[in-house]
Amino acid sequence: MATDDRKSTPSLHEVHREATSPDVEKQYNLAPYVDAEGGDYRSRFPNIDDAKVIRKIDIRVVPVLCVLYLLAFLDRVNISNAAVFGLKQDLKLGGNQLNTALVVFFVPYVLFEIPSNALLKHFKPHFWLSLCMFFFGLITLLQGFTQNFSGLVATRFFLGVVESGVFPACFYLIAMWYKRAEAQKRYSFFFSSTTLAGGFGGLLASAIGKMDGMRGYRGWRWIFILEGLLTCLVSFVLYFTISDFPEEVTWLSAEEKEFVKARLYEDVGHSKRYEPLTLKGVLEVFKDWKIIVGGFMYFGLIVPAYGYAYFAPTIIQSLGNGMIRTQLLSVPPWACSFALAMVTATLSDWLRLRFVFVMIPTAISLAGFIILLVVHDNHHLQYGALFLAAMGTYSAMPIIVCWFNTNLGGHHRRAVGTAFQIGFGNIGGIIAVFAFLAKDAPKYIPGYSICIAFIAVSVVANVIYFVGVSWENRRRDALQAKGAFDGLSHDEKKRMGDLNPDYRYFR
Repeated sequence: MATDDRKSTPSLHEVHREATSPDVEKQYNLAPYVDAEGGDYRSRFPNIDDAKVIRKIDIRVVPVLCVLYLLAFLDRVNISNAAVFGLKQDLKLGGNQLNTALVVFFVPYVLFEIPSNALLKHFKPHFWLSLCMFFFGLITLLQGFTQNFSGLVATRFFLGVVESGVFPACFYLIAMWYKRAEAQKRYSFFFSSTTLAGGFGGLLASAIGKMDGMRGYRGWRWIFILEGLLTCLVSFVLYFTISDFPEEVTWLSAEEKEFVKARLYEDVGHSKRYEPLTLKGVLEVFKDWKIIVGGFMYFGLIVPAYGYAYFAPTIIQSLGNGMIRTQLLSVPPWACSFALAMVTATLSDWLRLRFVFVMIPTAISLAGFIILLVVHDNHHLQYGALFLAAMGTYSAMPIIVCWFNTNLGGHHRRAVGTAFQIGFGNIGGIIAVFAFLAKDAPKYIPGYSICIAFIAVSVVANVIYFVGVSWENRRRDALQAKGAFDGLSHDEKKRMGDLNPDYRYFR
């Protein structure tokens, strides 16, 4: 067996010859296998400073994606700020028409998640993401010129189409750069773009709102026009600054690229970057029960997350605040959410634990929504509860996505798994926008009750996932002790990704 394995492995000379071949897929598939059998990856790259390479990746990969998602989330939820500045009155929206316009966004957003991640394998990330960014900026700008309910619904639908690929693609791309033990801080920093967008959106809206009446346009129109224009302009910059996959970038040397691939190969196995993703391959991924549970983990928190993002300004205004003061008071909860998210992410990476740091912020979120449900005569306490609701929800969500995503090995399983988790989870957005109806103001008892119920769904799903991966780790330990996997070669195991019997899931 050992002799056969050695014969099937190409020599270094053969790999060098393949490197000059135009067959990139063959070149990439061969290279890691030779490197992988050389022991610890650090010993094979004595001239590479690990910390220096990681700093370079940190500078080039994560910050630009944060800018991208900050503007994407801002363009998605700035309608909540616009509603405070007269959008409903100008477009003559009655009953639940605003909620209907909000829910239309999520239909294409959910349906196109997996196809969009599949397209990411055919178009380089810098092209695909900057293209999506330009179009959602353009649609946001056009939203500022809508004249009726139909126009608003149309722009929200197409906004959902072009934004569908952004979030899962960014998470997927980050996962292909970092090892699992170092990923959480980066994920949380990226995901916290949502909290920065919420805070920045409130400040920006309070300033833009003062342009009300300028050139004949109401303040809510200027919010869409200026924020959409900003996104379009930034998309041209990001075309040149978004990084592609490790094997494709130009800012790493050839040796550094091999080093990055080797360290990820050791952590999660062969990436299968250039193997085609087929329908059969997608269905194979869904045979794993963890994929379905991962969707419910995220789904449960999406409802309170979007409930807060879309309706916090309205809730704050119902506490007796004016338009400008409402926008300013919406900022502090977002800022505190960012701080807690980064603290929990740092501790999670340091202790190499995920489940505990999902449960703690989830409990904080639950406490906030319970206070909002039962207290209706203390405005200071109600405002404080909004802090708890936002801080807990937006700190737990990035850990859930990182935990699930980085436990998947290889491009295929991560592309499909991440897209499903985000896509299925965002069905919760449809529920969230109909949870807070105008007729329930100002107490919003049905809305807060729905948020609490779905937080419970997330808790149950997280417990199932934690117990499941813990059991799987113990099962593999027991089988490995019996020598059940001795017949598999090193490379055969590595090609299995997280299904590799030597692989142990983060808990």
